[in-house]
Formats: sequence, structure tokens, C-alpha cells
Amino acid sequence: MHTVYRAENLFDAHLVKDALEHAQIPAFIAGEYLTGGVGQLPALDYLAVMVPDSSVDVAEGIVRHVEAQLAEARAALQELDGGDEPDGPLAVPC
Repeated sequence: MHTVYRAENLFDAHLVKDALEHAQIPAFIAGEYLTGGVGQLPALDYLAVMVPDSSVDVAEGIVRHVEAQLAEARAALQELDGGDEPDGPLAVPC
């Protein structure tokens, strides 16, 4: 297995995994079950999306596409918010 994406959060990891599986590439999220113990583990760099070595080239293209879509969505959210800090108890920064 080869790591094709290091995720900042579980949501991003699943978006990438789902996109890969949609393209018929088996994918695995390493560290997914460590998120429950985040209070006792380093908070960074423990989620990785992995694929078989034979699928790395195709998977990397899909990952780049998903990363571009995520960046575009985050930029659109910031533009809608006017760059302000989130307000209210349900506002969660992306």
C-alpha cells in the first residue's frame, strides 16, 4: 500500500477515499480509528489515504482533483463569510 493523501481531518480523508473508490480504486484510511484518542496522541499527521501500489499513478490524479475542489470550496466559503471569524455555536471552520 502507498500513501497518496495525508488528511487534515476525517471528512477530507473520506472524500478522497470515496472519490478513489468511485474510480474503482480500492482505498484505505490509515489512522481512522485513532481519532477517538486524539487527546492522547499528536494532533497532526495521523490520517492517510492509502491505495495499492499498482494504482498510485491514477490515484494521484484523482487526489489532485479532489484537493482542487476542496480548496475552491473553502475559498468560496471564506468569500461568503467575508473573511470574518465564524459566529455562532454551529459555525465550524473548514
